[in-house]
Amino acid sequence: MVKQTIKQLPKPHKLLILSLALVGIVLSVVPSEQASASRHTAELEPGKRYPLELQLDDTGLSIAREEGPSWSKYQVKRGDNLARIFDRAGLTPQETYQVSRAGKAAKKLLKMMPGDELQLAKDDQGRFLALSYAYSPTESVRIDKNDDNEIISRIESRPVDTRLGYASGTINSSFWHAGVAAGLSEAQIMNLAGIFGWDIDFALELRAGDNFNLVFEEEYIDGEFIGKGRILAAEFTNRGETFKAIRYEDGNYYTPEGRSMRKSFLRAPVNFKYISSSFNPKRLHPVLKSVRPHNGIDYAASTGTPVMAAGDGKVIAASYNRYNGNYVFIQHGEKYTTKYLHFTRRAVKKGQSVKQGQIIGYVGATGLASGPHLHYEFLVNGTHRNPRTVELPKAEPIASSEKVKFAAIAQEYMGYLDTNRRIMLAMN
Repeated sequence: MVKQTIKQLPKPHKLLILSLALVGIVLSVVPSEQASASRHTAELEPGKRYPLELQLDDTGLSIAREEGPSWSKYQVKRGDNLARIFDRAGLTPQETYQVSRAGKAAKKLLKMMPGDELQLAKDDQGRFLALSYAYSPTESVRIDKNDDNEIISRIESRPVDTRLGYASGTINSSFWHAGVAAGLSEAQIMNLAGIFGWDIDFALELRAGDNFNLVFEEEYIDGEFIGKGRILAAEFTNRGETFKAIRYEDGNYYTPEGRSMRKSFLRAPVNFKYISSSFNPKRLHPVLKSVRPHNGIDYAASTGTPVMAAGDGKVIAASYNRYNGNYVFIQHGEKYTTKYLHFTRRAVKKGQSVKQGQIIGYVGATGLASGPHLHYEFLVNGTHRNPRTVELPKAEPIASSEKVKFAAIAQEYMGYLDTNRRIMLAMN
């Protein structure tokens, strides 16, 4: 009888009864006059179940439903802009103009790419109400019409949950293939090479059997993996020597002892294909066909490849002649000078200050050059030295005031690396 009565109740009433039952209350749903007749004035006995009078009123419970705009999705097609999408959505040119002028955040709509998705909401009369455009996994533009019919924009950010990820690999054919096999992203592979690039020549010094081990950030939004982030700690073994790096909160990498991984000069200032001519005081010149000293290194690279300043300094020459082609000379303090020849074009001027890694020109074949390449020279106190073997001065170590804090972080990250190394050894 009770089961039959419950079945006939509205759904909200059923949920209330079931909720009470979960905490151990047994209900007897009976007409109110029967419940009154069955009441007892005796004291309640522990452990004994008693009927509970329940007054059910059909109008007593209600479920509130939040009303909101109905959204439609529009995929950005090739050649699309905001006006074309709004036209497909049945919105007017005036509304397009108002939305595009809704503030600084609305300018993100100018950078929509094919395949992106735009969400639009309209009111009952088909007029613009709201827009949402996610331009990255974590950020989106939101544009709304407020109660005063003003259209305003803002940037909405989704919180990112960061977890630790691990990877390791051994080089068999190439560093790139080993990185891909380890599950690293392209950006992580390049970043890993950049971290150790002052100590290891990734083009010429890697050998089969070299290996790496790293811990990095993995990013999640609402439990969904969105990508791999910064490398937090890494170790790289090259020719039996192991280099270790720890990322600190200033964004730089240091050895576990606090020495900077960054040197005052890049070992190679260009992303090259191969070395076409090495440092050689008795080289036969390929164009002049006579023995002339080759006081630098020729890095073969595609025309237009960016060339970076090897270190911080000041441009002391930026010009053209028939031997050097387009060239740039940089003075680094009193002791060091670097020279860059055969640019297809220069990107700096004489007297300009430059930072390490700043683009100063682009690979070409101007002057006496048999093909596109960068001729790079490194001078110490006016004397040419082999850029590949010269001992590079080190950058400043971590600040004394940060040493204690850094040491704690380094110890933690080194523990992560050790654990991952042991796991990888056990699996193999």
